[in-house]
Amino acid sequence: MPLRLLPSTLVDRIAAGEVVERPAAALKEIVENALDAGATRVEIVIDGGGRRLLRVTDDGCGMNADELALAVERHATSKLDSEDLLAIHTLGFRGEALPSIGAVARLAITSRPREAESAFEIRVEGGAKAPVRPAALGFGTRVEVRDLFFATPARLKFLKSERAETAAAIDTVKRLALARPEVGFTLIADDRPPLTWPARSRDPAGQRARIADVLGQEAGGNALDVEGLREGARLSGLAGLPTYSKANSLSQYLFVNGRPVRDKVLIGAIRAAYSDLLPSDRHPVTALFIDLDPREVDVNVHPAKTEVRFRDAGNIRALIFRTLTDALTSGAPRTTSTAADRLAQFARRDFDTSFRPEARPGNHDWTRSWAAPEGLAGTRPAEAGTGFREAPARFHFDAPEGGLGLGLAPGADARANAAPAAPEALERPLGAARAQLHETYIIAQTSDGVVVIDQHAAHERIVYEKLKAAMARDGLARQMLLVPLVVELDPSEAARLAERAPALEKLGLVVEPFGAGALLVREVPALLGGADITALLRELAEHAAEWDDALPLERRLLHIAATMACHGSVRAGRRLRVEEMNALLREMEETPNAAQCNHGRPTFVTLALADIERLFARR
Repeated sequence: MPLRLLPSTLVDRIAAGEVVERPAAALKEIVENALDAGATRVEIVIDGGGRRLLRVTDDGCGMNADELALAVERHATSKLDSEDLLAIHTLGFRGEALPSIGAVARLAITSRPREAESAFEIRVEGGAKAPVRPAALGFGTRVEVRDLFFATPARLKFLKSERAETAAAIDTVKRLALARPEVGFTLIADDRPPLTWPARSRDPAGQRARIADVLGQEAGGNALDVEGLREGARLSGLAGLPTYSKANSLSQYLFVNGRPVRDKVLIGAIRAAYSDLLPSDRHPVTALFIDLDPREVDVNVHPAKTEVRFRDAGNIRALIFRTLTDALTSGAPRTTSTAADRLAQFARRDFDTSFRPEARPGNHDWTRSWAAPEGLAGTRPAEAGTGFREAPARFHFDAPEGGLGLGLAPGADARANAAPAAPEALERPLGAARAQLHETYIIAQTSDGVVVIDQHAAHERIVYEKLKAAMARDGLARQMLLVPLVVELDPSEAARLAERAPALEKLGLVVEPFGAGALLVREVPALLGGADITALLRELAEHAAEWDDALPLERRLLHIAATMACHGSVRAGRRLRVEEMNALLREMEETPNAAQCNHGRPTFVTLALADIERLFARR
């Protein structure tokens, strides 16, 4: 086949395949043009997932008739001051978006500069350009895209449902709205209620307000402010609490010099920072903004401009990891603010409205029935310091004739007067221990509420952080066993674990092969105390296959340390004395990342008095 030049219309359609992948991609290019034009208000209308209609109206600088004619020509742009592609300060600069959209859709652009007496319009249908003509419009620009991909019907087969395409378009607008808090946005999508995000200031307060506008008050209330600087690169924004996470990474909003991006370097650094705080199937909510010299980042990697390449990717990775780690480990432990709301939902769901003693005829005085001079009937206050080692007496209430009989058998000691709280302890973040429920949960009282602590999860985090600190400082202290322990395993698991013996030794666990399908344990970490070493070895053997060579040694060691911490911590079902519970609370307050265990589960839930009052409909 001889060489030939392709027709310009076909060239435009090929380019459109790179730039206009779906309606959301076309919308992104148009809104970016509005932002680069200095718009302070942007209105967006979406119909049919963007296939039938995309309309973007802005109050930017506008274009005159000559500029309109150039706007739909390939490689025509007003966003490059020179030929230096390493100093990009705008969102769009390629000059491909509008002609590419016009090649596969019916495009109409109407624009009017502020100083112009009238507006002008140009239309492009399937690549065919119409002459510029006068039109009616206030200052700014309106871009309408109708019947997207009508000129390339095959592309329509690859689009998803209207609902999915609408969701993708809305997500695109959210990312651009987060990038520019000083711009007001109005979004009207199909039959959904309109979304309006007012203009905010460019300072951190305005940034947080815009994040709350776009992502919701729940996200804004469960995030930490982050601020970091490293070798000329600056990081700011919000990082979600580990206890407020999502099932996918779609809620990770990343911006480089005001440009929304999806970059593997950034996502990997975020994942590493949260690796000790979240389960492997959960993802944090973040809105992070990176600002650096434009010459240090290449935004010209992909036509869609969603990918970037950093000159020093290691510096950016370290900036994100260190800043997020510092923010997540500093200050008192925090959990998601939605915990009380979830409890309230459970209470409303499980509450049986038919159980209302006052509504039953013949009921006797329940207030007098429940009164007991020394706490609950059948219990007696214990002296402070003696602990809760005696189970409370089981008791039974027999209602009078015509009344309602209840058999009550508490499963734990919940005597609030058993452990008088020191006033200074009530002012601590986790308060003073008052009771232990089901030999698993510690109930603590603060000056303005109640804290429920999972004793195993809390101690697991404490042990894990001690293991990490010891590793970083001078290695783990080891304890030699008087009699070496033989652990029977599956032969393949035993062989795999034996190969990892050097890594295990760095954590104080010294093992060696002992025949087929067995390991000999000679030394164990002193921090583990009386942990079940056999169960620990068996669990490590199950996970050894996951420690491939692609995983850095440090991460493999931390995985092992997390497993060891789980086996070396206080188990659920163990009764604790008051002194032990308070000591655990004080250690939690001094331990980094104490709000969640190594597996990402919360270690405590805080209920303010106001939350408790809502549970009982007092508010």
